[in-house]
Amino acid sequence: MAEASLPAIRSLPSWLLGRAAARGRALVADALAAEGLRMWHHVVLSAVRDLAPVAQADLGRAVSLDPKDVVGILNDLQSGGLVDRAPDPRDRRKNAVSLTEDGARLLVRCEKAAREANDALLAPLTPAERERFMALLTRISGTDG
Repeated sequence: MAEASLPAIRSLPSWLLGRAAARGRALVADALAAEGLRMWHHVVLSAVRDLAPVAQADLGRAVSLDPKDVVGILNDLQSGGLVDRAPDPRDRRKNAVSLTEDGARLLVRCEKAAREANDALLAPLTPAERERFMALLTRISGTDG
């Protein structure tokens, strides 16, 4: 079935951004799946690399994820040998999470795959348009500072 015209809806920036975001998520999810990783696992793995050693609670806050979800994702990543959890040297009541060598290698491959997926998403734009688009997205997303 062909998509309906729906000009009023399709002229809304929020609708267009939603469609572009859905396409981008699908491209990245497919690229990560080829490496055996899901989106949230990639986010958490990347945050662990950037923040390690990091307490689980701090990790959850950093990526805006519910603590129960963080535990599940970390369980998956730890069972895959991608992260280690050990008592936090600053507070033995907490677990500190860090990346393993296997996790670091997988993260490098996943970051490359995600960049390539994003390049595919932005392929219709010239380099100058990409730069301007990213600046505008940053401003309207509220993440510019």
